[in-house]
Amino acid sequence: MSDAVVVGAGPNGLVAANLLVDAGWDVVLLEANDAVGGGVRSSSEVDPAFVHDTFSSFYPLAAVSPTIRNLNLGEYGLEWSNAPSPVGNPVSGGGWALVHPDPADTAAALDTLQAGDGQAWLDLYGDWERVGPAVIDALLSPFPPVRAGIGVLRHLLGPRGLKRLELLLGPTQWVGDRRFTGAAAKMLMATNSQHADIAPTAPGSGLMGWLLVMIAQQYGYPVPRGGAGEFSQALVKRFVAHGGQVVCQARVDRILIRGGRAIGVRTTDGTEYGAARAVLADVSAPALYRDLIPRDQLPKHVHQRLRAFRWDPGTIKVDWALSSPIPWRDQPALAPGTAHLADSVADLRRWSGQLAAGYIPDRPFLLMGQMTTADATRSPAGTESAWAYTHVPQQTRGDAGGALTGQWDDSEAEAMAARIEARVEQFAPGFAERITARRILSPRELERRNANLVGGAVNGGTSGLRQELFLRPMPGLGRAETAIKSLYLASASAHPGGGVHGACGSNAARAALFHARKD
Repeated sequence: MSDAVVVGAGPNGLVAANLLVDAGWDVVLLEANDAVGGGVRSSSEVDPAFVHDTFSSFYPLAAVSPTIRNLNLGEYGLEWSNAPSPVGNPVSGGGWALVHPDPADTAAALDTLQAGDGQAWLDLYGDWERVGPAVIDALLSPFPPVRAGIGVLRHLLGPRGLKRLELLLGPTQWVGDRRFTGAAAKMLMATNSQHADIAPTAPGSGLMGWLLVMIAQQYGYPVPRGGAGEFSQALVKRFVAHGGQVVCQARVDRILIRGGRAIGVRTTDGTEYGAARAVLADVSAPALYRDLIPRDQLPKHVHQRLRAFRWDPGTIKVDWALSSPIPWRDQPALAPGTAHLADSVADLRRWSGQLAAGYIPDRPFLLMGQMTTADATRSPAGTESAWAYTHVPQQTRGDAGGALTGQWDDSEAEAMAARIEARVEQFAPGFAERITARRILSPRELERRNANLVGGAVNGGTSGLRQELFLRPMPGLGRAETAIKSLYLASASAHPGGGVHGACGSNAARAALFHARKD
């Protein structure tokens, strides 16, 4: 019998387990797969000489997360590395929109593309310096973020408060049009907003674009040196060093409940793990409520509210081993670790509209990673470890670019990969000639490798306003507590949602510790 059982060793489960052992609890961490990490893993599967991250790669939210920083993972082997430029996108008229390490350099580069946009960038960064810390605190705190919310409100009531409110609530297309004149700066805002599944014309996308591009400006888009898996390994080393126990290949199929209270879990081989104080589940909300908890143990309203739960779009990702760096048509002044490929904000809006209508996009917007550019240990000198992903509908109504059905068998995955590579060729002629090996991770394959990525959904459920704050994962309090006493939801399905920031795990651990003290 332990004090707590944590189900799932993804980043949120690992963070929760670490915080509980820090409090002196005896903790068992159970992982269904043969290795820990969840969506933060890497391997040499594509080419033995290359390291490719299987799921996530860049961690800007980890760079600003108080939870991650306070774990002092550098003491357990984690080293961060940054590309010369954190993020950028080629501009259809020529050149690149790039974030430089120094805000003044970013501003100067934007000014060469459109006079006046440089000062507008510095004004935006000034807003970030004043409001950003309070916004991050509010986003990553348990809901409702009372203390952090007061900090945000104080800035909104001060000078320029209305313009800052526009940033937090407006669509990224509208915010970009009001702040900038040229296409380059507008694209930086709009493309960064698409790390969440919020249309550039939808409220909330302005906040996401501003948040990520400003984090890039201040902190970069860091990667773990040696591969994403090094991040997870540092978390595991810390957990074990503090007395925690990890059990892999232990798939949980039931939460054990007695008298309305979670008392442990059972794995598929029949082993039971008792929990005297709490069970924390780093699994999706549907998996927890529909699969792991007996239906008769939940109030009817939970199942009714769960009907409103919506997944974020699916994802298809292609990893490449390249014989040389990507041959961009226009070479950027600084090589970006993350590159976003779209013709324009209108092109991005078109892509988003196709997704929302259930159509597989014909000209996909691509999020790309140049991993050797960001971390020289990822592949031999003169080569590039690269990837790109795009989104596809969870439920496919049609294909805007051909005859794909959304079944994502091998032939459809190959066809979509060809569409992705053609898109890269548009911006980097000769790209295909550099490919020496590749791996295609279709929505079906992503889910097979990580059960939380249902249909290739990488954010634990949509990030749209209909499923955020007190509506996440379903209408309620927006907290880690569940309808079962001592059972806490610790995955990205909980507030504040997707991204490797550890807040979902931290919020669950804090809730468990609070209720244990109260009891």
